[in-house]
Amino acid sequence: MLFLIKFFPEITVKSKVVRRRMSRRLKDNLYRVLRPLDGGLRIFSHWDKITVQTTVTDAAVLDDMRTVLASTPGIACFFCSEAREFDTLEDIARLAAEASLARIRGRSFVVRCKRSGQHDFTSHDIERYVGGYLLQHGDDCRVDLHQPEVTVLLEVHGQTLYLISERVDGLGGFPLGELEPVLSLISGGFDSPVASFLTMKRGMPTHFCFFNLGGRAHELGVKEVAWHLWQRYGASQPVQFVTVPFEAVVAEILDKVDNAQMGVVLKRMMLRAAGRVADQLGIDVLVTGEAVAQVSSQTLTNLSVIDKAADRLVLRPLVTTDKEDIVRLARRIGTDGFAARMPEYCGVISVKPTTRARLYRIEAEEEKFDDGILDAAVAGARYSAIDALAMDEQPQAPVEEFAIPQPDAVIVDIRAPDEQQRRPLQLAGQTVELLPFYRLHSGEQAGLDRQRHYLLYCEKGVMSRLHADFLREEGFRVGVYRPVTA
Repeated sequence: MLFLIKFFPEITVKSKVVRRRMSRRLKDNLYRVLRPLDGGLRIFSHWDKITVQTTVTDAAVLDDMRTVLASTPGIACFFCSEAREFDTLEDIARLAAEASLARIRGRSFVVRCKRSGQHDFTSHDIERYVGGYLLQHGDDCRVDLHQPEVTVLLEVHGQTLYLISERVDGLGGFPLGELEPVLSLISGGFDSPVASFLTMKRGMPTHFCFFNLGGRAHELGVKEVAWHLWQRYGASQPVQFVTVPFEAVVAEILDKVDNAQMGVVLKRMMLRAAGRVADQLGIDVLVTGEAVAQVSSQTLTNLSVIDKAADRLVLRPLVTTDKEDIVRLARRIGTDGFAARMPEYCGVISVKPTTRARLYRIEAEEEKFDDGILDAAVAGARYSAIDALAMDEQPQAPVEEFAIPQPDAVIVDIRAPDEQQRRPLQLAGQTVELLPFYRLHSGEQAGLDRQRHYLLYCEKGVMSRLHADFLREEGFRVGVYRPVTA
């Protein structure tokens, strides 16, 4: 199998130097995310594309490779193809027929070709010649130039013919790491994960800063979202997940700050804390999921006052986006399931929150605040590499892991539904229950029985270890199923 990868159009209009740099970056990123699936793959950069050659024939692995390519920033689209050498136009037609006759039997078709190099024929010549050849050798097929049932796609580069079997849309955007890193303030709802996705798509390595207001259950839920985003869209770049304990800050605001001003003050405290975290990581830009007028603290006036607490640029990718569009995008990137089940942790609830904050009044309220509490929160922040989140939990006793199913245990596949469907866990003589991990915030709500023994399964083992430790604290008998892979 050979994948033809087309650059996002904004890459192709860059200067030669920038275009080459972005091409190299995308090639390096693809090595990092595809090597775990095929250690022997070969990747080549060309002026107008990147080609990925794999000798893998396993359908499940090839499907995983398609998923990775479709989720990698910088790719406009890619084609699944086979490469063949040719000498004449008749060779092209013969090779196209070998690949396409079965697909066009009894159906309408059209031939589309792109060509580059020195030839004594044009792309249009190829389309007409191959179309006629297929008509002559096909079984009950017909040409339809406008609404064909099958499109036979060909690309010719020099003396190489690419026989394309499938076209898949990519994310677009710029290769991850091409722009400077950012720190995203993530809460786990609909907005901040979508904002984080958009910065990743635009080529910015996106670190995560979480202000914990709801204890370990809240932290676990947000870690799930961050892990999902990084694993699916940003795994080519290492990033940090930072947890800042903010309960004491909220308590101080509730005790000292005027009720109407509390929401704005809380947001300003978060920006101050995030700025210090960003300093530790060497990051100059913060990202939030705020949209204008979505809630009372997000009026233009309030956002202006909030920003004055920041000592660096604050990006708001969703600033003019409708909520319905945000939810729709969350559904497309797979974070809606997390957000819909995430408990609402409100830092402060004002009876009549101000929508037109005045800086002098906010600063007067902040003078009542004990700055040492904010200092302590920042000092207590925990920094974790995103790919080591499970290790960061530090359970009192190690979670038991089993390489083979246990006779008394129920295997619970906690992967996201699309992963469960794509690569179902099949164990001979063993019942496997499907329960996505974002439904496991409470064992009782998930329908687990404290008298039964459960082994949680996910391919990487990260979410299974996190949830196994959490559910044990709730009194459930839980371990991890980690089969040995070849």
